Amino acid sequence: MSELRWNPLLGEWTVTATHRQDRTFFPPPGYCPLCPTKKGGFPTEIPAENYDIVVFENKFPSLQPAPPAPAVEASELYPVRPAQGVCEVVVYTPEHNSSLAQQPVTQIYKLMQVWQDRFNDLNNHDFVRYVFIFENKGEAVGVTLPHPHGQIYAYPFVPPRLVQKIKQCREHKEKTGKNLIANILEEEKKEGCRIVAENESFTALIPFFARYPYELHIYPNRHAEALTDFSLKELGDLAAIFKQVLAAFDKLFEVSFPYIMAMYNRPSDSASYEFFDFHIEFYPPMRTATKLKFLAGSEAGAGMFINDTLPEEKADELRKLVSPVDF
Repeated sequence: MSELRWNPLLGEWTVTATHRQDRTFFPPPGYCPLCPTKKGGFPTEIPAENYDIVVFENKFPSLQPAPPAPAVEASELYPVRPAQGVCEVVVYTPEHNSSLAQQPVTQIYKLMQVWQDRFNDLNNHDFVRYVFIFENKGEAVGVTLPHPHGQIYAYPFVPPRLVQKIKQCREHKEKTGKNLIANILEEEKKEGCRIVAENESFTALIPFFARYPYELHIYPNRHAEALTDFSLKELGDLAAIFKQVLAAFDKLFEVSFPYIMAMYNRPSDSASYEFFDFHIEFYPPMRTATKLKFLAGSEAGAGMFINDTLPEEKADELRKLVSPVDF
């Protein structure tokens, strides 16, 4: 059972999805549902003996194209809606004991094209208002399947974080005449101390206002509202900078670095978003080799993050670990 329930205190929707309690939780070796299905072996979600990149609808979705009716009646205070949308799984590689950081740039480039294709396709559903591409990596952020994969949620509304970002970007453009992301990038390039990596099309940095010690953002060097605005050459540059920063993450503490990756595109409607720029944010929970950044009282209760480190110092640590990559 799943449904959308309105939170009048915050003015946002919450999804209830009780069937997700039964989703796969760290299966034993040989029973990974994201591995290829071998002859005589465990039947996985992917009925092929090998593959490159695979996309399929989540078996335990929070949102469904044809959702069931809500389990409760709506009231004036508590509106309820069917949890309509799409939840997809994107499997990056058939290699179980790997990660996106370990994949060659050519594989990441293919993934960029897959993401571009899925964004374009999901945007065409008349019930979709926002397509969110993301990855949860590592047990520290709650991942229960270690096989390299990400997800795509196509929401029937614009989610709260995007509503706030769009508001800030629109107001900044009206006040200054500049796009906010472009203005941030201009300021960061002027100071230089928080830049981690850059190429012709993209810049990776730990922002001045980072909430996590190793929070990293990737900004385009030109105006673009969505992943679909980029040429194949630019997607190649995005793949290259992905490889650089992910490999640098893994070198920090010589571990497969956990993170949440969030990709921010324009909403899925016909409105103009010329004031908004595509960008990507990484939220790694590690603050040292042995300590995690937990969301405690101030963060979870008040919404105010406390960063125990200086972004300038963390950017310098990460920048020293960035190496050139071959495409």
